[in-house]
Amino acid sequence: MTSDIEQIHAVVTDVEAAMETKDVTRLLARYAADVVKYDLAPPLRHTGNDPEGLARWFAGFDGPVYYKVTDLEITAGEDVAFCHGLNRMSSTPTGSPEGFTLWFRMTAGLRKENGTWLITHEHTSTPFHMDGSFLAATDLTP
Repeated sequence: MTSDIEQIHAVVTDVEAAMETKDVTRLLARYAADVVKYDLAPPLRHTGNDPEGLARWFAGFDGPVYYKVTDLEITAGEDVAFCHGLNRMSSTPTGSPEGFTLWFRMTAGLRKENGTWLITHEHTSTPFHMDGSFLAATDLTP
């Protein structure tokens, strides 16, 4: 039997794999139906799962979407947990001559439902320059 920490780590690893293969069904299986997300993209808050929107987003990239969670830290209780890490995403937008790499921050809350850990809250963000330009600091790396 695996520990809660190992099970949550497996959730994160499965999210990485689903992102790389653009597998909407596999990805959404790791999220609770009532998930609340504070994503990089507008609007300020997303609620619930949106398979059509996710499929459209994946379609905006040529080839895989490389996605890796680094520096992952997990804290788990009996039926709630949270984790945080630094995420790296790389891909090539459809029609673009070159790809991009973006590092961003992630915090996730999880809940154990019927013995399975599901992501119920996810917050991702990029820092921005505090010099008055308010430009996203997308050039940062750990």
